[in-house]
Amino acid sequence: MTDQVNPKDYPGKDVYAVIGNPIAHSKSPLIHEVFAKQTNQAIHYGRIFSDLNDFKKTTLEFFECGGKGLNVTIPFKLEAYKLAQHRAPRAQSAQAANMLWVENGQWWCDNSDGEGLTRDLRRLFKERGASLSGIHVLLLGAGGAAQGVIEPLIGAGVASISIANRTHEKATALVQQFSGVATKAQMNLKAVSLAELNNGSYDLIINATATGLSDASPISKDVLQAIIHSDTLAYDMVYGKETSFMQDAKALGITAVDGLGMLVEQAALAFETWRKLDLQKTPLDINGAIAAVRASY
Repeated sequence: MTDQVNPKDYPGKDVYAVIGNPIAHSKSPLIHEVFAKQTNQAIHYGRIFSDLNDFKKTTLEFFECGGKGLNVTIPFKLEAYKLAQHRAPRAQSAQAANMLWVENGQWWCDNSDGEGLTRDLRRLFKERGASLSGIHVLLLGAGGAAQGVIEPLIGAGVASISIANRTHEKATALVQQFSGVATKAQMNLKAVSLAELNNGSYDLIINATATGLSDASPISKDVLQAIIHSDTLAYDMVYGKETSFMQDAKALGITAVDGLGMLVEQAALAFETWRKLDLQKTPLDINGAIAAVRASY
């Protein structure tokens, strides 16, 4: 379905897109439009819907028609990683990719999700006069979204990450996958069962499950109340709505934010990579992009 974004239709412009299923809701084109205007880049950025079994075919068609790069979203991040001939360290760590591009006829991939999250969290904690260094984190979920952010959180200097998931074995598997990195960083990485959650207090609770897309929350309001303090930040990776998890957090008197900042930051990383800009001279307007997306709801 590359006729949704055919690079040949935009002469004189480098063409990029976000590919996924579903995809109509994506705000990535708006974010890249903000960045392109700010930096005077001649690009077009659109959306591509791919059938579940056609990701490779659709991606090949896009690049064969002259496309320069793709952001990859649910459910194709694992496939994107496998397609690439060159894999950035962040993608290797996550075993998944949300960026694909072509250089010298070779396919490259990277994963900017984790760095996008930590950039957003640094901004949020700085606004509170705090930092990520030394904090205790609870990560809810053990799927691809969680997998992509563990190593960047470790790199940001957090003191501990506890992973809680409905299927405890998946949380345990993630701990094993990243145990070497955690040990080297001298931080505590562990799996906890949902039933054990009332045994600790956390500075940051991240909902990396898909519950935010529905009206559910991964933990009950009572459990949430038992594991927070007055300065705990509740962060839901879903954006564009106030999730049940966020509603419960706000009702309990703590700050809750959605994942829009993460979306904008990971888009900025893709834009930086693809356009090879000197961002020391022209840093991207992250707040402007966030405001533009909020205004579009």
